Amino acid sequence: MSERVEFKNSQGLKLVGILEPLKTDKIVIMAHGFTSNKNRPKFVRAAEELSKIGIASLRFDFAGSGESDSREITVSGQLADLKAAIDFCRRRGYSKIGLLGSSLGGLVSILAYDDKISTIVLYAPVTKAKTPTAFKDAERRKEIDEKGFVILHKDGHEFKIGKEYVEEREKIDQKAILSKVKCPVLIFHGDVDVEVPLEHSKSAMEYLSPDSKLEIVKDGSHRLEENLDMLAKITAVWFKEHL
Repeated sequence: MSERVEFKNSQGLKLVGILEPLKTDKIVIMAHGFTSNKNRPKFVRAAEELSKIGIASLRFDFAGSGESDSREITVSGQLADLKAAIDFCRRRGYSKIGLLGSSLGGLVSILAYDDKISTIVLYAPVTKAKTPTAFKDAERRKEIDEKGFVILHKDGHEFKIGKEYVEEREKIDQKAILSKVKCPVLIFHGDVDVEVPLEHSKSAMEYLSPDSKLEIVKDGSHRLEENLDMLAKITAVWFKEHL
């Protein structure tokens, strides 16, 4: 049965998650994308499939998103949040940990890697320097340059995005971040993704371990929600084999 959990990040902010607790030492931690939340259908379906094969899961809201405490969104801040989630799971007795990251959550998952992470699955991950789509608009870029932040509204939620976030995205060194990841990585990427180019994931494969794999999803958008059953089942099989 799902369990609503709360834990703190390094700043003392409350993070809220949904734990699918099972009697196992294996767990997958799910990191959502930019201005998204833990309840995206692809995460819910992945959690269901993982439960069927005896793997626990934790999906949580980064600070500034969903039910977690409010904060300006930055890559460094979300990295600290994911590390707090990893520590939380280790305290709960899970020793074999996999990461599942979507879009920006994919970048954060890569950055959170250490030698105790068994494997990573990424959905349309951010892995390369690029101005975020939301900030290519000249007026919005002018606003963030002048004020230091902008407020975005999505799904009834208010998100504070600072200049630091845009700069972090524009300075990503794909080779540097991916070369540090030694575990097998599975990447799903749609061939009609207009947010993160498929070419970014193709070039990412040059720097990942030989047992990593790229699944190109035909007619797949950035959200990859066209065939949730396929996505969830292949994800679960990967974690069963590598976790």
